[in-house]
Amino acid sequence: MKLLAIPSATALTIQLILYQPSLSSSFLNVASSLDSVTSLHYSEMPHRHSSVAFSPSYCNSYYYRQKIPSRLATAGSSTEPNESSSEKPKELPTLSLYNSLTLTKEPLQPLSPSHISMYTCGPTVYSYAHVGNFRAFLTYDVLKRALSYFGYKVVHICNLTDVDDKIIQRCREENVSLKELTGKYERIFMDDLEALNIVKADMYPRATEHIGEMVEMIKELEGNGLAYQSQEGSWYFRVDEKEGYGEQLVKLDKENLKQNASGIMGMQRRREEGEDDDESDRDADEYDADKVGVRDFALWKAYKPDFDRDDAIWDTEIGKGRPGWHLECSAMARKYLGDSIDLHCGGIDLKFPHHENEIAQSEGATGKKFCNCWLHNGFVNIGDEKMSKSKGNFLTLRNACPTSDDVRAYRYLVVSSQYRNPLSFTEAALGAAKGALKRMDNIMKQLNDALGESNMPADDRKSDITLGVDKELRNFEVALQDDLSMPRAAASFFSVIKLAEAEFKRYKKEQSDSDSHESITSLDLHGLRSVREAIHQMDRVFGVFYEVPKEKKEDGSEIDEDVEEDGFIPDEVIKLVRSRTVAKEAKDWNQADLIREKIAELGFTVKDVKGSDPIVTRI
Repeated sequence: MKLLAIPSATALTIQLILYQPSLSSSFLNVASSLDSVTSLHYSEMPHRHSSVAFSPSYCNSYYYRQKIPSRLATAGSSTEPNESSSEKPKELPTLSLYNSLTLTKEPLQPLSPSHISMYTCGPTVYSYAHVGNFRAFLTYDVLKRALSYFGYKVVHICNLTDVDDKIIQRCREENVSLKELTGKYERIFMDDLEALNIVKADMYPRATEHIGEMVEMIKELEGNGLAYQSQEGSWYFRVDEKEGYGEQLVKLDKENLKQNASGIMGMQRRREEGEDDDESDRDADEYDADKVGVRDFALWKAYKPDFDRDDAIWDTEIGKGRPGWHLECSAMARKYLGDSIDLHCGGIDLKFPHHENEIAQSEGATGKKFCNCWLHNGFVNIGDEKMSKSKGNFLTLRNACPTSDDVRAYRYLVVSSQYRNPLSFTEAALGAAKGALKRMDNIMKQLNDALGESNMPADDRKSDITLGVDKELRNFEVALQDDLSMPRAAASFFSVIKLAEAEFKRYKKEQSDSDSHESITSLDLHGLRSVREAIHQMDRVFGVFYEVPKEKKEDGSEIDEDVEEDGFIPDEVIKLVRSRTVAKEAKDWNQADLIREKIAELGFTVKDVKGSDPIVTRI
């Protein structure tokens, strides 16, 4: 590891690359508007670079746009099949998923045949996401790929939280506008999704562009006796008036709840998510005593001059302020997917309070069941501890996976695991995943060398290889249908690979053992072709055969991992180190600690040296 001293006169100019496309104003039923929507639609992003062998045409329907039937596209239209139609809807395989709402594994029954509405919780764009966060996004990806594999049309919405206490605090620290900060981390987040070959959601709506929808939902809740305004101007959800609150995704002990109970739960959530427990970083329901019930949570936070800023405040008919964290998901899910949805996904740490509050808000406003199936993924652990910023054991994708092989290996490590179980992120685990990928790449090269790119004539004859492939494809699909049993699916994947490896080994051995007068049984090309086709088919779900896009610098240029020196320190890190030195000289220890954390997020550590410049090392 190379150690570098930072020169005291180092200067830095940061170019913040913004990604701020406008938002479509009307998208009540997303299906009919996918081709024209402009709010972070996935087609606006640079396309991933697939290998020739695994071009987008082999992948699921989300690599290209398919029209959704217009009966789902009209506001207020029925979702029942058209009985007058002569075409009977195709019956698709049924997936069984573990539903956090019922704590059982049950068949997924879509509200409309063959169509799935899916909402997933996105990032708070004030910093880099870490590899623990990306387990959730990879879980969404596998689920969506599996549904598409079986023929379902999935409409997927993933929100972006671009206003909250943490964002406002970070804007103040970096002296940038809200849009500058969130635009920067939106771009980085999208780049990381590209690196991991995650199929983009149909839309990434921002909280700041849906203030009107949130205000309307608060008014509906007030009309239903479930929302009220406090004396200082904030709006709260009246928990005691909502039947079943705390009994949907969790089982709260209501009798033992104490004053400021929501604050205690909020602080617990922040610790679980690895966030700081600073009083200035609390939601309004966590520190504002001016509310009726101890469990009531904030829907709208009144303007506070000593904390809020002009670009993060809205003057509305319910008062001047900004939305609570929980409300945005209820409002955006309703706008784009309707009152009731098929699937809602997130990390297990979001069950309470976030998802429980979503259910209360949505059902309190509409009187309808909000979501039929809730799917939650497990944590990523470093050793025996959950990855989090507060424990200092978090890793961003960029410093955990510095090479393209590492990135692909992390994808395979996650997508081949059982999504509900904890996942240990260790050097050994990543190394094993890299070894598995190397084996996959080697067999694909052998298959392509043997088969070429030309299509062979169809052959109905069955060999041991084709019979074996058929068996493993059936096992693969059964595994997917059984609560995304990806370890079993991976076993079928490698069983198919072994069939090809055995055939190449047989042929090589016969060649070495024979003399010029003996005939050699030729390769079973039809069997090998069935292997290659099966690998293509299974990779529609695994998504591991692709070229990882190069990482970009702040100026948008690509970083060449083969050329970049080990001792290279980005300008952004250099600037942060200089800012930290200034904070220390001013004895602003809290600011110095915050800057140290940002440096760690970028993959570096800083060591102070008495009488000399600080020393920076790559983690």
